Amino acid sequence: MQEIKCPNCGQIFQVDETGYAQIVQQIRDKEFEKELGRREAELAEKKNSDLALQRMEQEKILSETVSRKESELAEREREIDRLKAEKEREADRLKAEKALEIDRIRNELGEELAKLRAEIEKSDTEKELAVTRAVQAKDKEIADMNAEITKLSGDLEVQQRQSELTEKQLVENHKTELRLRDEEIERLKDFKARQSTKMVGESLEQHCQNQFNSLRMTAFPNAYFEKDNDARTGSKGDFIFREAADDGTEFISIMFEMKNEMDTTATKHKNEDFFRELDKDRREKNCEYAVLVSLLESDNELYNNGIVDVSYRYEKMYVIRPQFFIPMITLLRNAALNSLKYQRELAVVRNQQVDIIHFEENMNAFKDAFGRNYRIASEKFSKAIEEIDKTITHLQKTKEALLSSENNLRLANNKAEDLSIKKLTKNAPSVAAMFEDLSENREDR
Repeated sequence: MQEIKCPNCGQIFQVDETGYAQIVQQIRDKEFEKELGRREAELAEKKNSDLALQRMEQEKILSETVSRKESELAEREREIDRLKAEKEREADRLKAEKALEIDRIRNELGEELAKLRAEIEKSDTEKELAVTRAVQAKDKEIADMNAEITKLSGDLEVQQRQSELTEKQLVENHKTELRLRDEEIERLKDFKARQSTKMVGESLEQHCQNQFNSLRMTAFPNAYFEKDNDARTGSKGDFIFREAADDGTEFISIMFEMKNEMDTTATKHKNEDFFRELDKDRREKNCEYAVLVSLLESDNELYNNGIVDVSYRYEKMYVIRPQFFIPMITLLRNAALNSLKYQRELAVVRNQQVDIIHFEENMNAFKDAFGRNYRIASEKFSKAIEEIDKTITHLQKTKEALLSSENNLRLANNKAEDLSIKKLTKNAPSVAAMFEDLSENREDR
């Protein structure tokens, strides 16, 4: 039993373990709900602040873009005004030059007419006729020049109208271009606002896959380029590229990993954060090269200059931007094609070495089998000889026993032949007396 003191009235009461556990559970539930509410409020506040920050960044980007476009439009308008002013000055200059030329010609004609009229007054009828013809010719020249001036003035007006139409067309085109760019900016803003981190990565994968598929049938008809879906080892890459020759010899294999992230991501990754995992995937999937297609570290000049070889960190690994995706495959593939001949010769040599190894293995297997059989036969032959030696030893012992028995029998026979009643009764006088009595009794009979 547990004793609990009420903090309000000070009364002490006892509760069993079940009641105590329920009270503790109620307190924990209330504390958990309070903590959960606080965490939800913090997450909501953080989310609102992140959204506000993202909105401010997007508005800043949009305002910068609009300002840049407005400055470009103002620059275009200033250029148009400058062209208009130049054309007006050119037109005024042409008009002034034409007016001066007309005045000069008129003055010259007036002087000539005055001279001719003075000569007419002094000359005879022939001179008058000649002067009349000259005056008519000069009048015709003046009329032709007036017609030429009229034609030039018309051409100048047509050129001015064409210039005005061209200027209007340029202004309309520029306004259309600005409108399309603004629409593209709005589309990109909406696209970025709706994209998650996974969608960003998948859009880069889809971009690279579309690039490859657009050239698959023309540049890589026999190549294998598919997503890496084998995660039995705990990880997998994004795409695997393999290509083999007509005889089935694989001469190129590449493990691809695509990495991208949103501009508003709080924690920015670096390209080198993915090198170890990419090298592990390359080795587990038996690929020769590893290529990281990355949009990370967009302000890093090392990765923005082109193809970056990071073999000093991990063997046969490269980092590229998406625009170098197809050139990278082509570069590695052409290098592998150049070495395909040597690979085939090396394969032939390896096959020959394998044949020699197999021949040696067969020879060694025969030697081992023959040696084993020889060893078993030798052991059995030695065992048979040993058994024969044992048998000979046993027979020799039997012979010696038989010879010993024969000697003992001979001695026994000799002893039996030397046996007599006298010898038997030598130490037994009573028995000797008995035999003497028996002998006398036989003689009496």
